Amino acid sequence: MDNNVFKGKWNQIKGEAKKQWGKLTDDDLDVIAGEKDKLVGKLQERYGHSKDAAEREYADWSARFRD
Repeated sequence: MDNNVFKGKWNQIKGEAKKQWGKLTDDDLDVIAGEKDKLVGKLQERYGHSKDAAEREYADWSARFRD
């Protein structure tokens, strides 16, 4: 998903992010604020993923929200 689209839809899909990644806190979601790089970074931090693995996980997840 394009980063601008992701940012625009963030309020609608952050609940889905919380369901997908339960280790993300509400504060994490507020800090991420619809920025892909911040979400990928938090996935690395909370789950110990490599950057590539976190990017793939994000890509798979965000594909569900394409129009």
